[in-house]
Amino acid sequence: MIVTDASVWVSHLIAQEVHHAVSRRWLTAVVHSRTIIVAPALLLAEVGGAVARRTGDAALGQQAIQHILSTPNLRLVYTDAKLGLLAAELAAGQRLRGADALYAAVAVQLKAPLVSWDNEHLSGTPDLMAAYTPGEAS
Repeated sequence: MIVTDASVWVSHLIAQEVHHAVSRRWLTAVVHSRTIIVAPALLLAEVGGAVARRTGDAALGQQAIQHILSTPNLRLVYTDAKLGLLAAELAAGQRLRGADALYAAVAVQLKAPLVSWDNEHLSGTPDLMAAYTPGEAS
């Protein structure tokens, strides 16, 4: 089981992203391996919005959401009070942005590694969870 954040999915979906090739190769391999991929449901809004903004095309944002939802081994986690409190504690304690703290909280709660391109995840939480880039997680 692994937790992924929006940065991995956005770079997977947009060919112009600097990490596109690595993210696409890694995520394709993970999907084919049937490893469970977990993310907070916030992933949908983050990726849909990012794709629409970067491409200037709302329809591509919607397609990105559908692509994610069609991933057979993806499990979305909904934020309940317990997860929200853990995210808040991580945000304050590790000085993380709210969305970043939510991805970290999912990883901490599940005791799973977080795969991300976000430097806050990669350098800010080593005592709480393992965090890797798609290139490192291969």
